[in-house]
Amino acid sequence: MIRLSDFSLSSRRAGLLPPAAAGEPWLMTVIAVLCFLACLAAVAASAADRAAHGWARQLGAEATVQVRPRVGETGDTAAARAAETLSGVAGVEEAAALDRKAAEDLLRPWLGDAVLPDLPLPHLVTVRLDPQAPASAVTLSRALAEAGLDATVDDHSLWRGEVERSANLITALAGAAFLATALAAAAAIAYATRAGLAAGQGVIETLSLNGATDGLIAGLFQRRFGLLAAGAGAIGAGLAAILVALMRLLGGSGGLTAALPVAWGDLVLLSPCPLLAATVAVLAARFAAMRVLASGAAASWRDA
Repeated sequence: MIRLSDFSLSSRRAGLLPPAAAGEPWLMTVIAVLCFLACLAAVAASAADRAAHGWARQLGAEATVQVRPRVGETGDTAAARAAETLSGVAGVEEAAALDRKAAEDLLRPWLGDAVLPDLPLPHLVTVRLDPQAPASAVTLSRALAEAGLDATVDDHSLWRGEVERSANLITALAGAAFLATALAAAAAIAYATRAGLAAGQGVIETLSLNGATDGLIAGLFQRRFGLLAAGAGAIGAGLAAILVALMRLLGGSGGLTAALPVAWGDLVLLSPCPLLAATVAVLAARFAAMRVLASGAAASWRDA
């Protein structure tokens, strides 16, 4: 039986609600799992973005030149002349002709040794560009043309664009996964709040009879579910931090895979999780509580 003497609008207002109403331990478990998944999605997005930009930087720091020898000139001579020409271009750190042995070493894992001696190979020059002010493909082509060389410059822009587009897609998908888990957590909290309001009808009726406003009653649920979500968020973020730390320790600086290089700095991304979970819970609880209290149910309690 609920007695009026049991209630006082003191600083411990959250204690006015029934303890552990509406399966709150289960709700805390669900929120912790959702926060764990959201943290992993955030780390995956960060790692994918880091990997893609690393690949793009590597592709942008190099260029490949294919040289076609003119009549009366050997391929090795033309490649050497192209490397010498490109070495003097501003924005180029180093240019070197790729000899046949080096080209065969690159193809051997795919073609084997049987066909390599008779296989015609292109004459290539590898160019390492200045990362601060790299020379453009147009500049390199102009220098080769002025030197009387027939050559084609590949600055890897096609591959770099594909890598950047793939990275942006992965980052967007990971962000969508993060938003989906946040919305799922908000929905779960809103459902639990409505269940808590239904379970605490007697408490709400008593508070209403004592003059408590809808805002004050909703505040009780906001505080309860805000603290619950903050605790669940801390648990989920803590478990995610342990998993990320294990991946970093086992995989080293490159992570478990080159596609997802996990860094220690990713742990910082997990720190706002409890605060974000509490914010979502407070807003969801506020919306759900005010919606229920504004309905006819609350009015019927007051009129009883």
